[in-house]
Amino acid sequence: MTLAQAKEKLEKYGQQHLLKYYEELTAEGKEALLDQIEATDMEVLKSCKHREELAKKGVITPLAAMQLSEIKENRDSFTATGLEAIRAGKVGAVLLAGGMGTRLGSDNPKGMFNVGLTRELYIFECIIHNLLDVVRQADAWVHLFVMTSDKNHDATVRFLKEHEFFGYQEEYVHFFTQEMAAATDYEGRIYLEEKGKLSTSPNGNGGWFVSLKKAGLLELVHSRGIEWLNVFAVDNVLQRIADPCFVGATIQKNCDVGAKVVKKNAPDERVGVICLEDGRPSIVEYYELTQELMEAKDENGDPAYYFGVILNYLFRVAELEQILEKRLPLHIVEKKIPYLNESGELVKPDSPNGYKYENLVLDMIHQMNSCLPFEVEREKEFAPIKNMTGIDSVESARALLQKNGVKL
Repeated sequence: MTLAQAKEKLEKYGQQHLLKYYEELTAEGKEALLDQIEATDMEVLKSCKHREELAKKGVITPLAAMQLSEIKENRDSFTATGLEAIRAGKVGAVLLAGGMGTRLGSDNPKGMFNVGLTRELYIFECIIHNLLDVVRQADAWVHLFVMTSDKNHDATVRFLKEHEFFGYQEEYVHFFTQEMAAATDYEGRIYLEEKGKLSTSPNGNGGWFVSLKKAGLLELVHSRGIEWLNVFAVDNVLQRIADPCFVGATIQKNCDVGAKVVKKNAPDERVGVICLEDGRPSIVEYYELTQELMEAKDENGDPAYYFGVILNYLFRVAELEQILEKRLPLHIVEKKIPYLNESGELVKPDSPNGYKYENLVLDMIHQMNSCLPFEVEREKEFAPIKNMTGIDSVESARALLQKNGVKL
């Protein structure tokens, strides 16, 4: 992109201030800034003017989950179907690992955090060991796609290579970087975080598939005959990945997506709830749950919105490709965004000062025709690490790891 082209684009969207320091930059800095301006989707920025409308939900109704009793009765059959798919190379795994360990007091990627007490035991290590259980069970390797961000890519790749992928075969590990979205003030003006760099943040956990495609890895998915992708977040150290029983159940029920869920431990637990929205699979975030929904009962007298998602989904690749052509709903989130002030000095705000723009996995679920909510045992598969202490913390995850026989 030339300077003239950049000026034309910025004028169209009212973002001319982004070139304020252009003449102070080196030749390389000027080129990098122009490239970033060219790559930035500025069409979405107008959305902040009507963000309330974006958050509107359709008609919410219950979606029954496959519960532990039914899974137990059919475990052998489901597992056999899942193992057959894994051995045929039809199942891949996608690790969403773009986050940093900031809330854990670390400047490293979150997956590098050490949860061990008497030995080193990293989050990445826990996850890979869980996947290796399936590799051994199936006697077949599963392609693992690791999504990083521009803030942690180099550190993540270096760390996993230094630790020889914790025993995982390197040729089955593929890295790609998450697409970024501009961060703005409340009027939709993009912040600068450096004189030659727009302020950006990852485009949300719903951006993983388009990011994987842009990295050229969809070609690998096709060439290897992968038909299912198990997507999961980095912070749950107990989750089972490419779980043959889960894979087999989703295939046997002929669903486009499977979602691992747990029974909520309280009506207001901070997890999204699986449901139907206007007759299609969906997720209602915990902060969107009304008192009426929390108190609703099903025909058995149980809570109608009982099952919380744990960000472990199995998507049919063919259906994912169908939604590539659509623009997913946008989520506009208030955040604290470091920025350059009028004097060109970096400011790190203490309170929210603008918006970040994200796509979420829950909107990918809503694009699917059918979904299998698949219940798992909370104490065996759900140990998220969000904080250092308290609920969903390093502290609680360590207790659950020990309960499951993991030496810390």
